[in-house]
Amino acid sequence: MPEPFYITTAISYPNGRPHIGHAYEAIAADVIARFQRTQGRDVRLVTGTDEHGLKMVQTARVQGRDTLEFADEMSNHFRQMCDDLNISYDAFVRTTEPHHHQASIALWKAMEASGDLYLDRYEGWYSVRDEAFYDEDELIGGEGGEKLSPQGTPVEWTTEETWFFRLSRYAEPLLKLYAEQPGFIRPEGRRNEVVRFVEGGLKDLSVSRTSFDWGVPVPGSPEHVMYVWVDALTTYMTGIGFPERNGEFARFWPADIHLIGKDIVRFHAVYWPAFLMSAGLPLPRQVFGHGFLLARGEKMSKSLGNVVDPLALAERYGVDQLRYFLLREISFGQDGSYSDEAIVSRANAELANSFGNLAQRTFSMIFKNLEGVVPPPGELLQDVALLEQVRFSTSRLAAEFEQLSFSAGLEAWMAGVFACNAYVDAAAPWALRKTDPQRMAAVLGTLAEAVRHLTQAVEPVVPGAAGKLLAYLDEGRREGRVGQPQPIFPRLELDVAA
Repeated sequence: MPEPFYITTAISYPNGRPHIGHAYEAIAADVIARFQRTQGRDVRLVTGTDEHGLKMVQTARVQGRDTLEFADEMSNHFRQMCDDLNISYDAFVRTTEPHHHQASIALWKAMEASGDLYLDRYEGWYSVRDEAFYDEDELIGGEGGEKLSPQGTPVEWTTEETWFFRLSRYAEPLLKLYAEQPGFIRPEGRRNEVVRFVEGGLKDLSVSRTSFDWGVPVPGSPEHVMYVWVDALTTYMTGIGFPERNGEFARFWPADIHLIGKDIVRFHAVYWPAFLMSAGLPLPRQVFGHGFLLARGEKMSKSLGNVVDPLALAERYGVDQLRYFLLREISFGQDGSYSDEAIVSRANAELANSFGNLAQRTFSMIFKNLEGVVPPPGELLQDVALLEQVRFSTSRLAAEFEQLSFSAGLEAWMAGVFACNAYVDAAAPWALRKTDPQRMAAVLGTLAEAVRHLTQAVEPVVPGAAGKLLAYLDEGRREGRVGQPQPIFPRLELDVAA
């Protein structure tokens, strides 16, 4: 039986439409999932929407909408984004689903059975936008003297009866976890931040609210609803069948990677493992906090007018081109910048001019000069050397992708593409057509083999175009000859108006 591999995205908060950051995370998770499938693993990819919490209630109220009706509409936008960006998810979980409520209640009862939940009164600062509680010493001052969260969001003083989770019990177990499993939090900078936070001491965490009723009811305390992060994090188990402990859950839990934005690392690397320890459940193997996407080097905001609809970008320049750009351009884990010009430049230089043109002219020459019959690779030193270079490049891509170093992996892949183009220029098969047709066939056979390897390697990143090219090659094998090839990466034109 193939080795299981389980990856999740963060569960998106749908009080607004998806932005480019949501798309970036979904694309990265999908590339990981697709790559692991190419390595023979049995993969599950789970995503979804986190629809509870005060922020959803307030946003729906401002629009004069029923909260569930609003959640239905907004969740559909996120599902559509995943579908349009070719995200191969296995489950799309909504926190408003009855099955998810059952999973959250099961986790709550397990923590309660451990003696880690107690009823008390909460007084402190709360950020509705972050759905997070903050200590006084974490707050920063705004330009007008107002108090803000560390994320720069407004906070309000909250007083209400609440259930607390004994987070203070778990400081030492968490520090032991970080020390014994240094790869639990990545990249290294995120790990260091979390370690410092926990070393500073942990206070018990408020895990229920009574000021609104939009959420999962607390068992035995129907006037309380669970703190949104308790039920949001449980989604990672809901997506593989929890609270059932057999079947998919037994096979795929614990998760291999929780892929999240760097702004929510604390919830995933402190609260979540503490909840799981309390419930007696295995811990995820890794929490990876990726960086932010900046528009021309600036943080996106509605006031600056630089918030970008990722689906508009994909429609303008192509889904595969957008996917490739985001993983090629940005060192994964760090912040990165994008612009229309950068997308067009990268896609044209590497996908259209280098790889797309290589495939197009290779199979066009085979179609025109060899009646579509793909010959075997050549056996001269330069032919063997090229295929060895391509295999080395694709194996480097695989090694880098295992470490989530996508940019480095694609750089290695491009080295294989460049080697093929240099080989074409040196061999000049168009000139050999008259002088040495047999040698021309050997050169084209070598290139055809190289293109197949390169296409298979990059398919997780550009599944649409690579899938078409591989289908074309497979049909050629079945029929004994390939047909007239179609361009897989046409050159892009910059949309100046955009």
